[in-house]
Amino acid sequence: MIKSMTGYGGAKSSEGACLLSVELKSVNNRYLDTAVRLPRSLMFAEEAVKSAVQSRVSRGKVDVFISFTGGGAEDISVTVNEGLAAAYRAAVDRIGAALGLSGELTAYQVARLSDVLTLDRCEPDREAALKSLMTALDAALSDFDAMRVREGQRLWADVSARLDALCSCVSVIEARAPQTVGEYRERLTKKMTEVLEGGQIDEARILTEAAIYADRIATDEETVRLRSHIDQMRGLLAGEVPAGRKLDFIVQELNRETNTIGSKCNNGDIVRVVLDMKSEIEKIREQVQNIE
Repeated sequence: MIKSMTGYGGAKSSEGACLLSVELKSVNNRYLDTAVRLPRSLMFAEEAVKSAVQSRVSRGKVDVFISFTGGGAEDISVTVNEGLAAAYRAAVDRIGAALGLSGELTAYQVARLSDVLTLDRCEPDREAALKSLMTALDAALSDFDAMRVREGQRLWADVSARLDALCSCVSVIEARAPQTVGEYRERLTKKMTEVLEGGQIDEARILTEAAIYADRIATDEETVRLRSHIDQMRGLLAGEVPAGRKLDFIVQELNRETNTIGSKCNNGDIVRVVLDMKSEIEKIREQVQNIE
């Protein structure tokens, strides 16, 4: 079962009054590149998150977004810097005495001064937070995988259809190539007849030249390898393990064999078929770039 490298998934999990949200998105990449964005209170879980992603994904640039919201008043502590508040009060009194000003500071006014009050959110229970996080991450990865499988099925259908088209082109070449030798022999005989103006034609020489030409334009090896590569691709597409890198390599081989056939044959019909093949191979290459 092939999977696309492009996907999205998300899930949520609650722990008491807190809500934990996990989102994943990925795009194509040659290797696995995982980036995790966590709130400060959950930074300790970064390696666990990366390991979980790596156990389910083998290629692609994966971004993981984790947010942690909620929590009641019992999760927040307020610290009063009494020494700083007293220093503020003393400073204000000195200003009033120096400038002949009067006025009283209220407790509310002092509390609003910088750094007098400090709010701290209590650290969550790491074990409980990690358990909740991994539950949400597992659900998000399942959702993420489901989307990648659906996209992979579409890629499989498209690539398979194009492989069928390639096979049809190979069959045309296999049928047309032997005819090319016969046509060459006829052209050579006609040319020799014109040159000799009705004189005796050396049939052995004609046969020798035809044999040399046939050897030069022979495409049997290339068409056999093309069919082998196509069969390998079909096997990988039907397999259960990620095969994107292998498929990408085989596409290069398909292109190489097709170029060889094009360089050997100067027959117009075969050249047109080779151009069709190159077009199909390029479309296959574009699709394979999306396969994990």
